[in-house]
Amino acid sequence: MKLIVLIFSLCLATIAYTQESLNINLIFQWDDPTIPAEPVYNLNYNEVWGVAINGREFGIIGSSIGTHIFDVTDPANSIEVEFIPGASGQVIHRDYHDYQGYLYIVCDEGPGTLQIADLSYLPDSVPVVYDSDSLFSRTHNIFIDSLNGILYNTNGGVYSLEDPENPIEIANVNIGSLFDHGHDLYVRNDTAYWHSGPTGLFVFDYSLDQENPTMLGSLSLGEYNHSGWLNNEGNIYVFAEETFNTDVQICDVSDFSNITILSSVNSGGGANSIPHNLIIKDEYLFISYYHDGLYIFDISNPNDPSLVGFYDTEPGPSIPYSWHGAWGVYPNLPSGNVLVSDTRHGLFILNVSEATNSNSDLSLQPTKSLVKIVDVMGREINDEPKTLMIKIYSDGSKQKVFRIE
Repeated sequence: MKLIVLIFSLCLATIAYTQESLNINLIFQWDDPTIPAEPVYNLNYNEVWGVAINGREFGIIGSSIGTHIFDVTDPANSIEVEFIPGASGQVIHRDYHDYQGYLYIVCDEGPGTLQIADLSYLPDSVPVVYDSDSLFSRTHNIFIDSLNGILYNTNGGVYSLEDPENPIEIANVNIGSLFDHGHDLYVRNDTAYWHSGPTGLFVFDYSLDQENPTMLGSLSLGEYNHSGWLNNEGNIYVFAEETFNTDVQICDVSDFSNITILSSVNSGGGANSIPHNLIIKDEYLFISYYHDGLYIFDISNPNDPSLVGFYDTEPGPSIPYSWHGAWGVYPNLPSGNVLVSDTRHGLFILNVSEATNSNSDLSLQPTKSLVKIVDVMGREINDEPKTLMIKIYSDGSKQKVFRIE
């Protein structure tokens, strides 16, 4: 089943939208007009990340000139507490990952470096404890296998973080001999999911020979395989194709020799819509879309996902090949607030509790059950496609859903 989303307006007293959104509310937005756009695509911002440390929450966003760190503990009054300049001031891509209280920073343009920042002094300061190109200068993305303390980059490098301030190279894989190129990757417990653009998705086991990993399975749809994420149970993998108007695929990876697509989702944004980065948190899939913003899908039933919320971060028109809109998403802060980066409009902090039924006291309540489904006028209806439905649960929570089968 393919899920297609329609963006709509309702002139009803009971529902009012001040922007294109569903079940998501803006708490805070930051954009610094003094930050220059990089010259290739005219973008100001890129990746987003988040950490919780010292009893506080912090948001991290990359710009053309460096890395900006915000204290978002009081999200409505978020404040930038640190800026780490990059080696180059004209960067399109930056990427982040954290491990044992350190932030790892890379970029993919200019005379780049690997930077490691000590987060333990937040919110007062963020000393950079490592800033060098001796291991590598540029890479598109990194991922840290936190179970084994190993950092992977998309150049093929594998680095031990036994000493988090001083990575040591333990392998350097010839990516060209495995597939076309490494664009992005996800790693858990020595198993790496490689996204290699036009050649597709490849899964490799690094446990036996880190220099020559064993291929476990692959899947190619002939598009540009960009990024993906594994669910907590390790049996569902979701990947995005960074291609105009393509679906995001939800896959069963319980058997790597037979990776099976169970279903797909789409923002319904039309010909200019492009899915970019995504993260799975519990039973929810968070996707950042160029042009369309953040979309959240309930994938508790991976065969039948449903849209539960969206928020459009780009108010302007959809312009072909502009790459305007949401670049990245980070939903893993303890508060449940979600961080989104927009390529022209900076950092967004969003309340998604209505979309995910994640009110702070929900965990204290008994297991909820569906009581009834009503339309926007409060009339009880059946679960139907092509209808804005409001699901009412036994704990009093509500969830708006709209889908087309």
